[in-house]
Amino acid sequence: VLEQFLREGRLAALLWDVCQQQAELGHPEPRDALLSSIVCLPDRVSNKLQKNSPAVFFPQNYFPLLGAAIIQVLQNIADSLKGGSDCSISFISHVLGKVCVHGRQKELLSVLVPRLTDLTKSDCIWQRICWQLVEGVPDRWMEAVVLGFVQRAPGADVLSRLLGNLVVKNKKAQFVVTQKVLLLQYGHTTAVLQNLLGYLSLDSLRRALLIKVLQELLETWGSSSAVKHSPAEQQLYISKAILICLSHLKEPEIESCRQELLTIMMEGVKCHLDSSLPQIRRLGMIVAESISSKINTDGPVLKFQKKVSIVFVQLVVVKDVSSHLFSFIHSFIESLRLEKTSKIQSNHQPRSTMPSKPCPEVDDDLIPYDMSEDKELKTKAPVYIRECIEVLTSSEDVDKWEATVKALESLVRKNPAATREVSVELAKILLHLEEKTCIEGFVGLRQRAQVAVLTTDPIPVAKYLTSEFYSLNYSLRQRMDILDVLVLAAQELSYPKSHGKTKHSGTQKPCVQLLPESNSSKDWRRIVDERIKSKTRRFATGQSQVQLVSGPNEFNSIAGHFFFPLIQRFDRPLTTFDLLGEDHFVLGRLVHTLAVLMYLAVNTVAVTAMGRTLLEFVWALRFHTDSYVRQGLLSCISSVLLSVPIERLLEDMTEELLEAQSWLGDVVEKDPDGDCRRLALQNLLLMENLKKKL
Repeated sequence: VLEQFLREGRLAALLWDVCQQQAELGHPEPRDALLSSIVCLPDRVSNKLQKNSPAVFFPQNYFPLLGAAIIQVLQNIADSLKGGSDCSISFISHVLGKVCVHGRQKELLSVLVPRLTDLTKSDCIWQRICWQLVEGVPDRWMEAVVLGFVQRAPGADVLSRLLGNLVVKNKKAQFVVTQKVLLLQYGHTTAVLQNLLGYLSLDSLRRALLIKVLQELLETWGSSSAVKHSPAEQQLYISKAILICLSHLKEPEIESCRQELLTIMMEGVKCHLDSSLPQIRRLGMIVAESISSKINTDGPVLKFQKKVSIVFVQLVVVKDVSSHLFSFIHSFIESLRLEKTSKIQSNHQPRSTMPSKPCPEVDDDLIPYDMSEDKELKTKAPVYIRECIEVLTSSEDVDKWEATVKALESLVRKNPAATREVSVELAKILLHLEEKTCIEGFVGLRQRAQVAVLTTDPIPVAKYLTSEFYSLNYSLRQRMDILDVLVLAAQELSYPKSHGKTKHSGTQKPCVQLLPESNSSKDWRRIVDERIKSKTRRFATGQSQVQLVSGPNEFNSIAGHFFFPLIQRFDRPLTTFDLLGEDHFVLGRLVHTLAVLMYLAVNTVAVTAMGRTLLEFVWALRFHTDSYVRQGLLSCISSVLLSVPIERLLEDMTEELLEAQSWLGDVVEKDPDGDCRRLALQNLLLMENLKKKL
């Protein structure tokens, strides 16, 4: 019976009767019971019939039917209003709200929004009906209805026709539009932001809310606490919203809040540039440039020396870029493209040695010299380590200095004995070495030379570098260079010198290899194996077999010299260096360096002591506000679990592991950074796998 009721379209007749007789329903109980029956009909039928439910009661089929019935009822209401009759639309509003709050707004609004979009184009009565429809939704269901319309409206102008001035009349809708969607959520698409902010800009009563929204977005964007604690996805979301708001501002509105925008911009860009995450710094620069170009149309604008991602700015532009609403962002993109094109053309423009136009003073009869056989004079590089030190410290010959920098690494590796005599002095010179000429790859050349010195004489050079890391009068760049050199040297020392040796199998002629006689019984197996091998004929040919070269781990005995001096003074601030304060970016690099050193110390003697110390270090910094530091701490736990033998973990670090496991669970549930949550989950899975191996 119910199936026939739906197929014959009797649902629309039922809704129309309720709208006509709603004044007679003095008590809300009958209306609420009918409302619940209409909205929950698919659930009740499926609970009763289980798997035998007819297809018409499937949610994907039932709610589009309900949407078509609502359109038919609204058509009857429009005809009644045109005929002078009056009827209530309240029950339809309740049906709309209850369906949306039950999570079926996609099925219902996929029918309602296209039909209402067409009907409200030129009919003011339909516009009033649509406004009354959404204004009659109770506050407890308003959020679901507003979000449904915003997400499915094809544009801001359509949304303005459908909702009218709902955000001005209804406080709940105003909170959802101006606060919840923009500041408390960040999972919506760019199209939703365009619809929402464009809707606020299309009416004079709503433009005041647009300016208020922009101010609140900028306050959040410029808050140092928000930059530190909110995830990168939310900051990207807020940056998009700010760019869209800026595109809707008019000159009088900018003039009224120009100074306030400038103040917020300067505070916000400082917070973003202080972040240790590159994507956050780029976001800050892009938004700051956009604000500056918008508020300083006549004067100088803020400009950063960076590569701006044009793709990011295009994310907030609609397809119709000629629209005046998005002219600002469109012009910003065009300026970026022109700047990029001009740079490419200037870089690829052929350099001509002759003037482009013939000059009358140039004599065409002069024949140029043939310089094809000329060779560039090359300065001979030094051949002694002490000579290199002299050139790097006191020589004024630029060519000789450049040749020395290029040859220093190979010279150090070829002369280890001479290098050990002056290793600390050479490491000091390289640490303070600055580029005299525009030499290609200078930073890499200097770094490789430092690594060569450190691997040649590890203990004294590592002692010098780790002590200088916490010394005064060093820049942050030099301190991070020290960390990079320590990691690269530890990696080189922990791996075999040769990664593999290829032995090609082929047909060998039988021969007898004469071996020297030996009375020692320990060589008998080798002698027998070689004789058998020499008499064996092999006919099969296959892929080359790679035999890994085994050798002593040179990092085994010196791992502590790299690790412990770095970790012991992190909490002692200096006059110009405070790891626990404003220099948190260097702290993040230090934490990641310790994680790498811990991982490279696998199978070493000091690995257990290093692991226990590193877990205590992690526990002290586990609540750090910077996400880059927390990512490094989680990497440290991974390194400990992978490097320390499981027996030592369970016997010597049981308490530390239990505390770390509890903290990892909190990170998975509560940390705002997605990478931190992922790393914490990986560590928990790694712990479970280690337990299974017992």
